[in-house]
Amino acid sequence: MTALREIAGHLPDRLVPLEELLADWQLPASTVDTLRRSYGYSEVRRQQPGETLTDLLVRAAHNLPSLAALRNQIRYVLYARTVPVSQPHPLNPLPDVCEQLGVGGATAFAVTHHGCAAGLLAVDMAGRLLALDGDPDALALIVAAEQVFTLDETLRPEARIFGEASAACLVSSAGGRDRVLSYATLQRGDLDHWATDRPDHAERFAKEYTVLVAEVISTAAERAGLRVDELRLILPHNVNVRSWRKVCRQLGLPPTAVLLDNVPLIGHTFAADPFLNYRTAVDSGMLRAGDRYLMASAAYGAIFSAMVVEH
Repeated sequence: MTALREIAGHLPDRLVPLEELLADWQLPASTVDTLRRSYGYSEVRRQQPGETLTDLLVRAAHNLPSLAALRNQIRYVLYARTVPVSQPHPLNPLPDVCEQLGVGGATAFAVTHHGCAAGLLAVDMAGRLLALDGDPDALALIVAAEQVFTLDETLRPEARIFGEASAACLVSSAGGRDRVLSYATLQRGDLDHWATDRPDHAERFAKEYTVLVAEVISTAAERAGLRVDELRLILPHNVNVRSWRKVCRQLGLPPTAVLLDNVPLIGHTFAADPFLNYRTAVDSGMLRAGDRYLMASAAYGAIFSAMVVEH
């Protein structure tokens, strides 16, 4: 059974307040106030000028406690990519990441087309690859991060404020802790924000979002043999607090069922969110051995994904 052997994150030191972040948008003060008061945003993390996407990815991996000891067992490196274009052509951070981490002999590739849910897809793919590999000691390394490459990626219409942070995860084919119990994903191409045949796709996405997120969470819990209220905690993608409160009402859960502490502190960090929220949950003592928790993400596309894990 696929297991998350280690998870680490990296938060850049640079803090950017919401007002400074959105200065170029020339938004009314009332809109910024709504984003802060109603949607729960306050500040985001950003790299220093001159720091690269490679730096962001490598620093998260270096925070994995056992990376040096287990480096030779890493058979696959998966880069969970969110946006179609994260750097100018022909730049590609993955070869440099593998070289700096000393895993140049691993099979390395990007996992994309699932947007911000690419991190969960990468875990599922890594588990499948390791199961087919036949070597019980083989590992897969997942890295997840994006730089905010364009103005459009700073703020999205659904009140998503993007920050820069990174996560890394070592995956094994079996293990006694953080075992993956189920994975569910729901694709609704008719709600794709980039679709050209329906001018109202964004409005329909917003209208159906709450029901679809709740549906994929319920499906993942059911596949794990659990009721939703038996989950110890939901580790979300860090979109605004208001939308998660609606999801909780749809599921019949209290708002405290979702870890939302990082929304005002780091913003939405693309595919890294669930892993960073895992570190917050573990470091704060929110998860105990045997607890079942759920990672959830939604993305343009439209993709909705959830994964149940036993700590």
